[in-house]
Amino acid sequence: MAKQARSPVTEALAAVAVPIAATLLGLLVGTIFILASGSNPVEAYAALWQSVAGDPSQFGETLVNAIPLILTGLAVALAFRCGLFNIGVEGQYLVALVASAWVGYRFALPHVLHTTLALLAGAVAGAAWAAIAGLLKAYRDVNEVITTIMLNYIALYFAHWLVMAPLRDPQALAPATPPVLPTAMLAQGLIAESRLHSGLWIALAAALLLWLFLWRTPLGYEIRAVGLSPGAAEYAGISVKRNVLLVMALSGALAGLAGGVQTLGITGRFYEQAGFIGYGFEAIAVALVGRNHPVGTVLSALLFAALDRGGPAMQAMAGVPMTVIAIVQGTVILFVAVEGLWNILRKRKARAVKPA
Repeated sequence: MAKQARSPVTEALAAVAVPIAATLLGLLVGTIFILASGSNPVEAYAALWQSVAGDPSQFGETLVNAIPLILTGLAVALAFRCGLFNIGVEGQYLVALVASAWVGYRFALPHVLHTTLALLAGAVAGAAWAAIAGLLKAYRDVNEVITTIMLNYIALYFAHWLVMAPLRDPQALAPATPPVLPTAMLAQGLIAESRLHSGLWIALAAALLLWLFLWRTPLGYEIRAVGLSPGAAEYAGISVKRNVLLVMALSGALAGLAGGVQTLGITGRFYEQAGFIGYGFEAIAVALVGRNHPVGTVLSALLFAALDRGGPAMQAMAGVPMTVIAIVQGTVILFVAVEGLWNILRKRKARAVKPA
């Protein structure tokens, strides 16, 4: 009898269980390296906990770090579900920072409308930037990894030019756009004495909507079918080109939403970037550890935000080298990759022994 496909609930549970198990194993490996470096693991992890969730304000700051990772991680995960590798999330995030900042200071509108339009500007900018790679992939079969990498650098230098010339605030000491008007800013102070803003609800809502979209709509089914087998999907009447273009645009919109949330929730303007910010690249690891599932991606983003925030504290308070944090992150990714490879080999073996 044919094996039944796993239910969405089962997939969600797996997306939670595997990262948790990988995290525990990663921390165990980290303990070994902490001991090897001559530090005390108890002091190190106590410092990690104190900096991440030692009090409400510390936990609020950890959530602040997690918000852009949730949204950019969802962007990468959505592309992966369609068999695409959107490595251009960093560039899509950058153009969205500029677009949201411009709408934020350029127009005087009522608060809710102004915030909504500024966020929408970021999402549209990210979608349009990603759609370039989507069009080339869908209609010219140009590898999206190459085009998105190139678009990252174009976005970096384009944003640099904008903030150095047409959009520069002449009163700012460093190159930056004018400050966003208060009517465009997201609600602040979700947790006292922290910078936590209402972008948290936007990120969690995006994860929920993405889950509903992928597992509860016909279009989501088509996207997952294309990701599993483009040839079979095409044979079944599903337009691969349409889904590739759509997914790249939606992936870019999520990355752009991350940029808009960051501008309107934290920075309040766009500052000139000498290099890449890094959220788009870290999002790849976030999505992989979260098994490209919205639930797992949220938990994975919290993990990476905690490690990013706790690393300096472990170094300052317990003398743990920062490289140990990188080892823990890499080990978590490795264990998740090994689990994924094991599943692939197991399925291939099952197909090989299946009777004709």
